Amino acid sequence: MRALLKIRDMKRATPVFCLCLLAGTLSTPASAQKYSNEFLSIGVGARAQALGNAVIASVTDVSAGVWNPAGLADANAPDGLQLGAMHAEWFAGVGKFDYLAASFPLTRKDSRLAVSLIRFGIDEIPNTLSLYESDGTINFDNIREFSAADYALFLSYARRLTKPKGEWLLGGNLKVVYRRIGPFANSWGFGLDLGAQYHRERWRFGVLAKDVTTTFNAWSFQFTEEEKQTLELTNNDIPINSVEITKPMLVLGIARSFPLSKQIGLLPELNAQITTDGKRNTLLSSDPFSLDLGFGLEADFRQTVFLRVGINQFQNETDFDGKQILSPRPSLGTGLKLGGLQVDYAFTDLASDNNTYSHIVSLLLHLKPKTSAGK
Repeated sequence: MRALLKIRDMKRATPVFCLCLLAGTLSTPASAQKYSNEFLSIGVGARAQALGNAVIASVTDVSAGVWNPAGLADANAPDGLQLGAMHAEWFAGVGKFDYLAASFPLTRKDSRLAVSLIRFGIDEIPNTLSLYESDGTINFDNIREFSAADYALFLSYARRLTKPKGEWLLGGNLKVVYRRIGPFANSWGFGLDLGAQYHRERWRFGVLAKDVTTTFNAWSFQFTEEEKQTLELTNNDIPINSVEITKPMLVLGIARSFPLSKQIGLLPELNAQITTDGKRNTLLSSDPFSLDLGFGLEADFRQTVFLRVGINQFQNETDFDGKQILSPRPSLGTGLKLGGLQVDYAFTDLASDNNTYSHIVSLLLHLKPKTSAGK
């Protein structure tokens, strides 16, 4: 939709053009798209971002509602309410990613619920479909701004099952996805995630089946007759109502804690992500399955100060000599826990580009219920 973009603001609007182009390609009744609902793969929490998103086996705070809902059950009823929040920006503040979540215990001491909300959006996009008057003159007063935003709501449930030799955590997500491109297009989608963790001594194993039933986004487009004429004159296709399909993904994780002393500990984790939507530019690529790896290492001092490094998103890139090189995405970060408040920071390349490194900050707050005096 090049007609939607203002020439002098092209650099700023480029990410939005990609989003509009993606929506515009949905011209068949049902289309299985590679990277469908990809904004949900960005991830939440600066801890996870610093660890290369390798947290499927070890995540146990409120952010587990997005990463692996089973991890929510690791918190006990006395832990009370947990709140989480994160803000990150792309392209010098053009794209904004926001996350809010809450987790709370049920009457069963081994079960928890969580609600998570994600928004990824680009605002103040100039709409130039009405830039030209009927006589061909340009009238900048006709320009109106709109937003392109993706929303996701996660409703999560988790339960802990204690066994003689270990502990099983089971969980699931019901997610609702709403995507909107100004007044021109919107879609609703629904999906289901299932997750599990197994804890035994210092070992932790995790598995997540994302979009296990496939997720369907039903797109609806609304253009006036004048806007359709403008699109045709600028050699743009007019999209039609369609269904976008997000195929299942499987993520496996393994982690182990290593106490170096009474005060210092290490927690490495390795994740394997298996996609089923066709050949991707990943570490191992084939059709329809592709595999990518993520690795993270967290060091802690008295479970109060944390240092983290990670690496993931291995991609083949062509250098100046025309040779293929394997280029991963590195990340690093730190964290500080003071009582019930934890502040995490990450420095990572959200957009998989060497020039788009971003600072990410997230907060975790644990509100434990007050106990009666004498107890």
